[in-house]
Amino acid sequence: MTDTKAGGATGGQASKGADIHEWDPENSTFWENTGKKVANRNLWISIPSLLCGFAVWLYWGIITVQMLNLGFPFEKSELFTLMAIAGLTGATLRIPSSFFIRIAGGRNTIFFTTSLLMIPAVGAGIALSDQSTPLWVFQLLALLSGFGGGNFASSMSNISFFFPKKHQGLALGLNAGLGNFGVTTMQIVVPLVMTFGLFGALGGDSMVLQSTSGTLIGKIPAGTETYIQNAGFVWLLFLIPLAFMAWFGMNNIRTSEVSPDIPGAVASFGVLSFMLLIAFATALVGLWLILPEKANGSGFGVPKEIVLVLIVVGTVFLLKQIPGQTKGILKRQYQIFGNKHTWVMSIIYTMTFGSFIGFAASFPLSIKVIFGYQHLMVDGVMTHDVTNPNGPSALMFAWMGPFIGALIRPVGGWFSDKFGGAFITQICSVVMVASALGVAYFMQAAYASATPEQYFVPFFGLFLLLFAATGIGNGSTFRTIAMVFPKEQAGPVLGWTSAIAAYGAFYIPQVLGEQIKATTPEYALIGFAIFYTVCIGINYWYYLRKGGEFYNP
Repeated sequence: MTDTKAGGATGGQASKGADIHEWDPENSTFWENTGKKVANRNLWISIPSLLCGFAVWLYWGIITVQMLNLGFPFEKSELFTLMAIAGLTGATLRIPSSFFIRIAGGRNTIFFTTSLLMIPAVGAGIALSDQSTPLWVFQLLALLSGFGGGNFASSMSNISFFFPKKHQGLALGLNAGLGNFGVTTMQIVVPLVMTFGLFGALGGDSMVLQSTSGTLIGKIPAGTETYIQNAGFVWLLFLIPLAFMAWFGMNNIRTSEVSPDIPGAVASFGVLSFMLLIAFATALVGLWLILPEKANGSGFGVPKEIVLVLIVVGTVFLLKQIPGQTKGILKRQYQIFGNKHTWVMSIIYTMTFGSFIGFAASFPLSIKVIFGYQHLMVDGVMTHDVTNPNGPSALMFAWMGPFIGALIRPVGGWFSDKFGGAFITQICSVVMVASALGVAYFMQAAYASATPEQYFVPFFGLFLLLFAATGIGNGSTFRTIAMVFPKEQAGPVLGWTSAIAAYGAFYIPQVLGEQIKATTPEYALIGFAIFYTVCIGINYWYYLRKGGEFYNP
């Protein structure tokens, strides 16, 4: 690949995927003549790559429901660990991924991280083909699914460098919002492809449903044949062409503010692999401390909040110990940690994206567990193990929440470009408090009822409103970041805040699983509502108060 410039007479050459040495999107003449075309091409390759990353990261939320329907020999609590493992690992991988663009360039990074998704996709297909596959194998594959979670940080950081500030709200909203559609796409595609032998003899034999399943178009009765292994294999149909598109169609911006000193492609892949291994190692230690012994953990029961702090601090510290040129680059990028707004925006984005991704990961199994079973008093003891024949199919409805949250995210970015990111965030925060409390009320009523389905409609409607508020808030918070931070820091801050917020994909399923086991699922939503209330105060103090440093950016 020859180096070219993205300006003047060489602007046409830059559109062929070469390295770019001149890039000034804030210059309106440059933007209209050259920049817009190149930026949009990179954006529209980035979006489907990120979409597949989200799909592979979070498909355990759907797969575990079907594993229950097929009678895989695991307890509900053990299946919740698969979502939690993928969630924690994906969030931890975002920490090194926040700095990948500076180290390896956008084209190299997106190609490599997209290609890595093929490993858990193939592995899941093989493991799901056999019900005797042990739990630790599924846990390992959930760990590797974290590749998809990590990709968000590098993808958002990369796109932020291509667009001028006045267009970043919409551009980042499109990349993240349509990328978030990976959750919805997965929740629609996976149930559908499990209904037939998509790959013929190469895909393996079918299994027979023991419980009613479903797709978005209706229920599937027990006794029907299904191909659960397609949940993994199907993503190869997208990942292979996307890897080629990333390699031949994307750019490395080689300016001083973005990726001035990247090595060759192979060397870049080696550095990225080593950084990912560090994050995997800290995530593994954290998971071992958290998980019960029965689920291949230590059984020590270390509080998850303490473990999350240890994982983040440990990952940041170990990355800084990498010798050579990478150490110098990270030292420069680590300057974001001295800016208080990095931490403020991490909290606010955890409210929005952390909630979106956590609820997306846990929504299907929560519907199954709360509404798919009757909650009956037997000899003075409340039981939750009798199948509810009138219960809604989780696979029919769960996709709608993430669909709304992802669809509306670009709208949040667009609104924020017009009215201010902090103002839109504040409105979303208030709606999230009210919605979470409403969901808590109907959760409590359903989990104490022999006919929980009577509470499903208001529960579901309020949850959809909650998803919508998180989606708009996701767009508005990223617009605030683009306005608050200087250009060199904005990309890493986008990645870092997304890393911290992504722990919601671990934390929320864990909390919901624990509270469902304790028969008090409403406590989880009440706790989240309290957190949202705190965020209302933080957002007002720093970004909406007239005396604030960045009033209504």
